[in-house]
Amino acid sequence: MKKYFITLVVAVMLVASGCSCSIATDNAENSSNATDNATNTSNTTNVNRENSSMTTQNTTYKQISQEEAKEMMKRNDNHIIVDVRRQDEYDGGHIAGAILIPNENIGTTRPEQLKDLNQTILVYCRTGKRSKQVAQKLADMGYTNVYEFGGINTWDGEIVQ
Repeated sequence: MKKYFITLVVAVMLVASGCSCSIATDNAENSSNATDNATNTSNTTNVNRENSSMTTQNTTYKQISQEEAKEMMKRNDNHIIVDVRRQDEYDGGHIAGAILIPNENIGTTRPEQLKDLNQTILVYCRTGKRSKQVAQKLADMGYTNVYEFGGINTWDGEIVQ
């Protein structure tokens, strides 16, 4: 009876403290970005299918589908496409017009290739995991028009070498 009571108390304390679980696996990296829209607030991730803005500490980026990214790429609006994979991955094939800024090279200092904080920036990687990380880093640095559209592994548009 005492064990049952202690277990119950611990369970109630966990629920009351707002304990949350997040799953960060490679499987999440392989999910389709066209159907997965998430809202990221601080260290917890909440799924909201109607609102695909990512928010952390008052900085945001928007997760969009690859179809939306293709439409944006057709516009003559001074946008920039950023591939955040490694050099060897980029050399193996990348989206036409994309520049390479590897995730590993982006810290807290603004990349020299991205001078305009208000420029439209379209970010992708191989599967969508690194592009989400970079999109958040850029938003945290003050970039205001950051759009993450997943990975080249599901891209059906033009790929060049």
